[in-house]
Amino acid sequence: MNEAGISDLVDFCQDHMDVEQLTFRLNDGSWQPFREIRETLSSRWVDDIILQQRVICYSQPIVDDQGSVYAHEMLARFVQEDGSLLSPLTVFEAAKHRNRLYALDRLCRMTAVRSCKGLQGKVFINFIPTSIYSPQHCLQSTIQLARQLNINPSILVFEVVETEQVEDLEHLKSILGYYKDHGFQYALDDVGEGFSTIELLQQLKPHYMKLDKGFVQGVAISQEKQKIATAMLEAALQIDSVPLAEGIENEADFAWLRDNGFKLFQGYWFGRPSPVA
Repeated sequence: MNEAGISDLVDFCQDHMDVEQLTFRLNDGSWQPFREIRETLSSRWVDDIILQQRVICYSQPIVDDQGSVYAHEMLARFVQEDGSLLSPLTVFEAAKHRNRLYALDRLCRMTAVRSCKGLQGKVFINFIPTSIYSPQHCLQSTIQLARQLNINPSILVFEVVETEQVEDLEHLKSILGYYKDHGFQYALDDVGEGFSTIELLQQLKPHYMKLDKGFVQGVAISQEKQKIATAMLEAALQIDSVPLAEGIENEADFAWLRDNGFKLFQGYWFGRPSPVA
């Protein structure tokens, strides 16, 4: 049935059936546990965010070892009807429940490409690989937009967001290969945490390796973090990947990472995200 008729069915099922044995799906989306249906129904607002394209871009500088701006990372911010901003995490969680991750991810990518004109250096753009079912179809619009705006592909770096763990490594390789074949570069985010490992680095060979902030903050005084940072640095250099440390908030951590071989740096110490004109 259509979504408008579901609410009464939900009440009936909870009163008369064992909902732990039920699943549902919205339109042609994936099957989900029935116990999550109310959260899916209450997340309808994200459909309006996507339909009305209520997203703006912020950017955060990425600097070299001299503190000069090398690149900017584009960060999506979502606007409510009253003009206030929504947490990106909240919006992406709602899109996941609504099976709208692809549409939201595409909207953010396209907005980032449109917004990067005039920024200095390279531009890092996040994407969720699990939202892309076919690189040839899902990424074609991004590539066409870059061409229409006369943006040199070499300045765009597509960054794998690790909040969605990639179970199909071959699929991820096909996505990154598609980007590379069209002249773009790519980065692996949150390295050292969770799914990202040295073995993954060696298989994907990203142009940039971003060390997770959990191993950056306090690295100047933590031997354990220094050991992990050094291991990830060596792994990056072995595959000619540029090592980038993110989440730097003080000079001591910056100095240690710089003196031990990291090339690029990002964090509040160098600048907070700010709206892109």
